[in-house]
Amino acid sequence: MDRFVSNFTNRVDAKGRVSIPAPFRAVLARDGFEGLYVHPALDAPALDAGGNALLAEIDALLSTLSPYSEERDHLSTALLGTSEVLKIDPEGRVILTDTLREHAGLTDAVTFVGHGHKFQLWEPERFRAHLEEARAKVRDLKKSLGAVRGLATPLASRPGGMPPGARE
Repeated sequence: MDRFVSNFTNRVDAKGRVSIPAPFRAVLARDGFEGLYVHPALDAPALDAGGNALLAEIDALLSTLSPYSEERDHLSTALLGTSEVLKIDPEGRVILTDTLREHAGLTDAVTFVGHGHKFQLWEPERFRAHLEEARAKVRDLKKSLGAVRGLATPLASRPGGMPPGARE
């Protein structure tokens, strides 16, 4: 599989190293990126991380904007200008810099969360709260989609194939 999926929580050791989960290391290895590309998430107290697939997505996003536009400059600064490339040691660990740790509030443990083309690093309690919020929003979305779908039910799928109150 070439996607980051699931979530894992690992301890940060006394030297500030954290082990990248083996399934995530396998995806990075197939991706061919040397190290780990990391930047502060734009909209959450978390870190976005990945390899070539994440960089390709960022490049594709930036390419949709005029090369000298203020929007491209801001996005490029936020995504590339605050990023770091971390070295992965032979045991699959990285040392998160103080700047990255401060942004995400990381101390003694890190939760790695798969997002397909990238993964995020969260402080475990913050991730639990984020997950509950995400689940609540998805439940609401599911209800609204079900309501819309119920209104748009084709006539042929209704009992008798006729709208309510219609006569044959």
